[in-house]
Amino acid sequence: MRVFIILMLACFSVCINAQNDTVFNEGNTLYNQGKYAEAIKKYEALLDKNEHAVALYFNLANAHYKLNNIAPSVYYFEKAKLLSTDDKDIENNLVFAQNMTVDAIDTFPEVGFSRIFKNIVNTFSSDSWAKLAISGILVFVLFFLLYHFTSATSQKRVAFVISVLGFLVAVFSLVIAFQKNNLEIKNNPAIVFAQESRVKADPNNTSEEVFRLHEGIKVQVLESYENWCKIEIADKTTGWIPSEDVKLLKFFR
Repeated sequence: MRVFIILMLACFSVCINAQNDTVFNEGNTLYNQGKYAEAIKKYEALLDKNEHAVALYFNLANAHYKLNNIAPSVYYFEKAKLLSTDDKDIENNLVFAQNMTVDAIDTFPEVGFSRIFKNIVNTFSSDSWAKLAISGILVFVLFFLLYHFTSATSQKRVAFVISVLGFLVAVFSLVIAFQKNNLEIKNNPAIVFAQESRVKADPNNTSEEVFRLHEGIKVQVLESYENWCKIEIADKTTGWIPSEDVKLLKFFR
């Protein structure tokens, strides 16, 4: 009975994937015919089924770009970038979409030790750093045992040095893994979808207006309060924006 259920689930999964492929290909056909609005409906139908694929987000972003829909275009290129960080086509098209935005915001790059440290942290994912830490611990244990049980002086010296290095790698990787995890938690990007949004000093409509943002701008959401989000833009300026004016980029499981 269990085998039968597994086979049924497998057949069902194959049928669903085939249907999704059909819808995706129909969207591509409409896109190639210049029917971008119709193509968007096909792609969005797949999103409603919780389909998350680089090609889907990329094509959806391109369709919105063709219609000069600034915010959705930037948003879906950014979503595609989250799934494929090194794709040059996504990077290039994202730049084109961002060039349609109204706001010109200065970016202040990090310098000195902070920049070097962040580059090291971002070399791998938190999971990769954790795996490296485990590998370091295994090397430490293995060579420490070798140091303990071997009798030759030269072998004991080599085993001791390698065990110490393994321990240092493990500690360093563990610290970096925690730092990377903290950065990932704090990293909460969003795209402004409102055509124009008034950013306030405090989370209420009567508060002083700090500045204005327009659709397509990427912001960092620092915290939320009722129907407001505290955001930070590229030049480190902060303020409160209505939650309905922004759309978060992260995938949530």
